[in-house]
Amino acid sequence: MSVEMRTEPPPQRVSAYLRQLTSQTRSRLLAEIERLKMCGDDTPGFDVILSELRTEFGKTGQNGRPANPSPFFFHPLEPLLVDRAPESISAGQISRGSLSPVWEWISLNLLPTMARDYSHNMKRMIAANNQHEIGKIATAFQTKVVKYLESTLAADGGIDRIRAGLAMYTSSPAVFHDLTKMVCVLGARDALAELHEALPAKINRLEGKELAKVQALLDAFAAKHVDALPFALTIVTNHLKTPWQLIHLAPKPTKGKDGGEAAATPFAAAAGMVLHQIDDKRVMLRGILKNKRVLVAKEILAEIDDTERALRARADLLGASDNRQRLDDLIAAVDALINTEVQSLPGNLHHVLGTRGGRGNSLTGRLTSALSGGAAYCKKLLSHTD
Repeated sequence: MSVEMRTEPPPQRVSAYLRQLTSQTRSRLLAEIERLKMCGDDTPGFDVILSELRTEFGKTGQNGRPANPSPFFFHPLEPLLVDRAPESISAGQISRGSLSPVWEWISLNLLPTMARDYSHNMKRMIAANNQHEIGKIATAFQTKVVKYLESTLAADGGIDRIRAGLAMYTSSPAVFHDLTKMVCVLGARDALAELHEALPAKINRLEGKELAKVQALLDAFAAKHVDALPFALTIVTNHLKTPWQLIHLAPKPTKGKDGGEAAATPFAAAAGMVLHQIDDKRVMLRGILKNKRVLVAKEILAEIDDTERALRARADLLGASDNRQRLDDLIAAVDALINTEVQSLPGNLHHVLGTRGGRGNSLTGRLTSALSGGAAYCKKLLSHTD
């Protein structure tokens, strides 16, 4: 019996199928497939469908239609968006896959009349390329949505109503948490934009005068928007040449007046965000190893090693909450990934796997060393290539 290969469907068949769906259904399909892709689902056909739908719902279309107004509404979130599922991101990030279901819910259920007016006015301004009016209209609608959502979240049963509404557009309960993050970010959008402008374009080393300057900016920000501090930390991270140096913002504990340790500052959250950096690199590493890009994998492993060393040097941060266990689990997951993926590398990558002073110079000897030494040895090989 022959085994049927799972291949991508022809684009023309995908286009024909999608044309049978309503615009609302296509939008929901886009959101769900993006979410599944972020969760690691590589079902054949997804990439073809995404290409079709992203063309339709992107900022510009190939058919001459006006741009979709929703990206302008979400523009203040852009520095915080990541291409990972909302279940797997840090407190200072928002999943890009959450935008579509949130927009559908806002425009079809929460504030349909206001959303319709917003879209109508935005399309006219986009067609006229009136950037000033585009900004004004987007800001005004953001403010209306935030005020309405803040009121709903605070009302009795409001959270349950919002969860039920979002469930019509996504199967991921975690999108609700992204929605609450959006409310927080849009409420602090001007302060976050000012922080970004005040920071150096690139911070090579977060220490000394640079550290003092960044700390002063964050202190001023936290004084007015402490709830949005995780997003401010993400913006700082975007400016860092070495992202793990974010932990330098978390001061080492000092003794209080009664002799005990003083309470942790809000900046202690930086440790958890750096742990998420390791997890992000783990996910990246998996895809890179699957594509046999070993030299790039070596660079990512070096970054993971540097981040791990920096965290282990801060016992005060690892002792907080479950940070130490999280770090141990993440490093174990990286080692397991390497142990699995390195074994699938072809023999023609022996020159990458070879080490100085290894077990002989033959192809077999070098490759055998990589495959027989376990995860720790493979990791060592990839971080000490010729």
